[in-house]
Amino acid sequence: MADFTLSFVQDDLKQALGDWLSYTTSERQLAEKTIISYQRDLRQWLEFLRDYKGQEIGLKVLEELAVRDFRSFLAFRRREGTSSRSLSRSLSALRMFYRFLERRGLAKNHAVRAVQMPKIGHSVPKPITEGKARIVMTGSDVVHREDIPEWVISRDSAVLTLLYGSGLRISEALNLNGNQTPTEGHPVLVIKGKGGKERLTPVLPVGIEAIADYVEKCPFPIGAETPLFYGEKGKRLSPRIIQLIMQKMRGAFGLADTATPHALRHSFATHLLGHGADLREIQELLGHASLSTTQIYTEVNREQLLRVYDGAHPRA
Repeated sequence: MADFTLSFVQDDLKQALGDWLSYTTSERQLAEKTIISYQRDLRQWLEFLRDYKGQEIGLKVLEELAVRDFRSFLAFRRREGTSSRSLSRSLSALRMFYRFLERRGLAKNHAVRAVQMPKIGHSVPKPITEGKARIVMTGSDVVHREDIPEWVISRDSAVLTLLYGSGLRISEALNLNGNQTPTEGHPVLVIKGKGGKERLTPVLPVGIEAIADYVEKCPFPIGAETPLFYGEKGKRLSPRIIQLIMQKMRGAFGLADTATPHALRHSFATHLLGHGADLREIQELLGHASLSTTQIYTEVNREQLLRVYDGAHPRA
């Protein structure tokens, strides 16, 4: 992970930046990708301030910034072609950093809170149909070469069944260790999702069966501290392998280009909602921190209902 060894940053700010990085890792337990993105955002901001102010940057400079200064930074990034989503993340990183500085008694400036977040047009998730989802869970043998080991086919089926049957993110499924293997007597998983938040996730009988079949055939030892899902070289399975399997399935089964491993998680939520599941229950199963994140699936369900209506109603 990169650090903030910038020649134009004064010592007091360098210390604060180092402490903030430790805070995001140990206390906030943010995902590594999020931390790296926030680091990049702060680095770009500091480099902008150096050129914008024409001086070295320390805590005193940060305290004296006005709303127009933050807006100038966002405008500069926008001219570089930065998307609204990335700009929102940058502003979130700055707000978090300023809150950290204030709590530590290092600096105080509320101007960043007055800057409005860029508007982001959200896209509606694109699930696959229930029939296609069943095909995906059992169809990995169709897209593999004839000489592929049988345990690899079983592994891919087990992973895809978890993604759709339990709504896991691909990283959550592939980070499972042997001691988390679900069984008939214990058909649940304790998943650590984004921000280190834990949730209980049930595993369907078909998932238990698929995982047991894979474990029986796997040539590598599956112990308490070993990966549950192995790659062919005996290391933890890479997400790229499952992405490639889904890519092959798109061609083999006529799936849309949006049929990715993450689309199986979308399908899990959409199909639960379509069969009458409560939105808050789906929120818990997905591990969403906010119900507003889960509510996007009501838009998917509404779109599907309208398509059915348009196709079935005699006066549509």
